[in-house]
Amino acid sequence: MTDSMNHQPQKLPAAFCRRMEQMLGKEYPAFLSAFDREDSFRGLRVNTLKTDPERLKEIYQGSLERVPWTENGFYYEEKDRPGRSPLHEAGFYYIQEPSAMAVAALSGTERGERVLDLCAAPGGKSTQLACMLEGEGLLVANEIHPARARILSQNIERMGIGNAIVTNEAPETLADCFPAFFDRIIVDAPCSGEGMFRKEEQALVCWSQENIDLCADRQAQILDSAARMLTDGGVLVYSTCTFAPEEDEGTVASFLVRHPDFEILPLASSLGEKLSLWGFERGNPAYLDLIRAADPALYGARGLDETLRLWPHRLKGEGHFMAMLVRQGRKLRARLSGKTKPVDQAQLRLFKDFAADALRADLKGTFLTFGQELYLEPEPLPLRGLRVLRPGLHLGTFKKNRFEPSHALALFITPEQAARTLDLSVSSGEALRYLKGESPACQGPKGWTLVCIEGGSAGWGKAAGGILKNHYPKGLRPAGI
Repeated sequence: MTDSMNHQPQKLPAAFCRRMEQMLGKEYPAFLSAFDREDSFRGLRVNTLKTDPERLKEIYQGSLERVPWTENGFYYEEKDRPGRSPLHEAGFYYIQEPSAMAVAALSGTERGERVLDLCAAPGGKSTQLACMLEGEGLLVANEIHPARARILSQNIERMGIGNAIVTNEAPETLADCFPAFFDRIIVDAPCSGEGMFRKEEQALVCWSQENIDLCADRQAQILDSAARMLTDGGVLVYSTCTFAPEEDEGTVASFLVRHPDFEILPLASSLGEKLSLWGFERGNPAYLDLIRAADPALYGARGLDETLRLWPHRLKGEGHFMAMLVRQGRKLRARLSGKTKPVDQAQLRLFKDFAADALRADLKGTFLTFGQELYLEPEPLPLRGLRVLRPGLHLGTFKKNRFEPSHALALFITPEQAARTLDLSVSSGEALRYLKGESPACQGPKGWTLVCIEGGSAGWGKAAGGILKNHYPKGLRPAGI
């Protein structure tokens, strides 16, 4: 046993350490030292649907350092506690592990595309993709676990995203509904989580070779479903937060064997000097040798050195793996017809009366009702029979001859799109008092008023008699800030 093995951190499984030493060679001691760091690197990503990086730096109460692989990502200091700021509640940013920001940032997502985030909870990559779509096109964010899907839906709402549909389905069920439909699919696959050992104790406790093999099998099934939903010429982005070759180079190679109409895009080469500048490394085809009973066909896969590995001892972030694959052929979108039940005209008049008074913008999409709830569907889709948490932007609720706007609508619109606004300051404490349920003074005209925090929409209030009745949802009111 080598000296480096004698000094391995006690909490790491011995079999994991042996394999990592084989993979990293001389770099293995540096890799181990990353596990001895007392603090994690903490990141937040600016929500460009609401603000921009320069504006956030002006109003953020703390220090920010740029994450090099995304122009909208920053490292923050633990003492800043940005999750307890009114800016967080108003959707100015999303707290996200810095390495995880690389997947969407390098995905090539373009405005107006149809994008599927297949394993989306809690929503970091979905909300990042939504920023890249710039309010155009379609984002379907899916999560198979119900509780996590609800958290995903809440984050989509908090970030003010209007062109997203949130589903709670198995990948194979979605594949039956959306054949050859999406331009781009992101699969941030469930994995053994070795890259998160330092942050998530459960990943360490559950580690075993058997679990790695189980994860690799599950990843293959998810990718096969994703392939069915991708249009010709479409791009499939695959990522994990593990180091295991079975789940990284092995999963990609196995997918290429099953799907010869796909090829790996030259992601690593496209980065040029940034590859080493950022501390990224190419994937390694030689790691296939470490897979138990590896199928000889895997060695025929080309382009594995164009995948990316992010090592915690080379950069300020946790471990990650990423590959981009393209389906050969000319891009040709499938057309799917969704049948939407017409909205009751009496209900529609109630909404239009509200909009004429409170809004200064036309909303694009198809009106859709579920009971007394009104939604704006980004495009008609065959959603019948699917578990859908959010079929689009929730506009509000019909109540006894009136329409009450939703919190989601407040977070979605900009101050310029509201007829009446009230802007509150973070530094003065006004914003926090509003979030906790207080009713601020308001001398403007009566009616629904968009409450803003530092120029970004945060919720509704209803002005009357010199005050603004607070309509910030009671369930979202912060108790600990």
